[in-house]
Amino acid sequence: ECPGTGSAQAGSAAACQGCPNQGLCAAGAAGPDPAEAAELRARLRAVRHTVLVLSGKGGVGKSTFSAALAHGLAADEHRQVALLDIDICGPSIPKMMGLEGEQVHQSGSGWSPVYVEENLGVMSVGFLLSSPDDAVIWRGPKKNGLIKQFLRDVDWGEIDYLIVDTPPGTSDEHLSIVQYLSATHIDGAVIVTTPQEISLQDVRKEINFCHKVKLPIIGVVENMSGFVCPKCKKESQIFPPTTGGAEKMCQNLNVSLLGKVPLDPQIGRSCDRGQSFLSEAPDSPATLSYRNIIQRIQEYCEQHHSQEEKVI
Repeated sequence: ECPGTGSAQAGSAAACQGCPNQGLCAAGAAGPDPAEAAELRARLRAVRHTVLVLSGKGGVGKSTFSAALAHGLAADEHRQVALLDIDICGPSIPKMMGLEGEQVHQSGSGWSPVYVEENLGVMSVGFLLSSPDDAVIWRGPKKNGLIKQFLRDVDWGEIDYLIVDTPPGTSDEHLSIVQYLSATHIDGAVIVTTPQEISLQDVRKEINFCHKVKLPIIGVVENMSGFVCPKCKKESQIFPPTTGGAEKMCQNLNVSLLGKVPLDPQIGRSCDRGQSFLSEAPDSPATLSYRNIIQRIQEYCEQHHSQEEKVI
């Protein structure tokens, strides 16, 4: 396991062998150098809140949740929201946000995000590919370089919430985004799981990763938490919580459970069409759950911001 970028063993532990960031950690330079840090602070100085969406397991609905979170926050037209997709090898955000086929435009102040609405901008490697079917076959250093470019060279402007959708795991992209954003600030991470133990097993690793890199955890979202038949109203557990699900895990690890989102076939259909599920199915139990979770994330971020201001 990674000993953590701030550990005395950083870069020298057995787990560090083969990691592309090993040299930086060993030299005590895991974060950006002072010049890079100044550039990142200048570019992101007008970003009020930054939230990472993480999961140790693939296929748990992390990008779906990121898209719903962005749409939910942007429902207030006075709030500026940005969604950054750093899943380099599997960028699904352009499709989910209805932006497939769009391209990034260069301006005098840098790359311009692609906008869903006037107050909701998106950036993804998917906009840089000639076809949605193109495979991105990159090693760690090239991925890290693109993540840095997204933060440093995109003209984000004034943003209330920057949502960062990450790939599954605890690897290069996760280390890079935490290290680069350490030059500014991160409100915290939302960790997405499904109820079954095979998912929780990897999510525990993600929580451990957050502790080691000193990334605050806003809370855990249990996705695909039961299914209510629209005809007979009977609830079924498609993914049985054999070890107590996210609720039990959160109790054991002293982490907040933000909420449970039930399965709804409309969620998949909305994502495939690039539409907001929250708008297409406003009365769905899943929509109600999403809105409650989003409200809790907002409350956490506002409280975190107030605490930072007091320290300053």
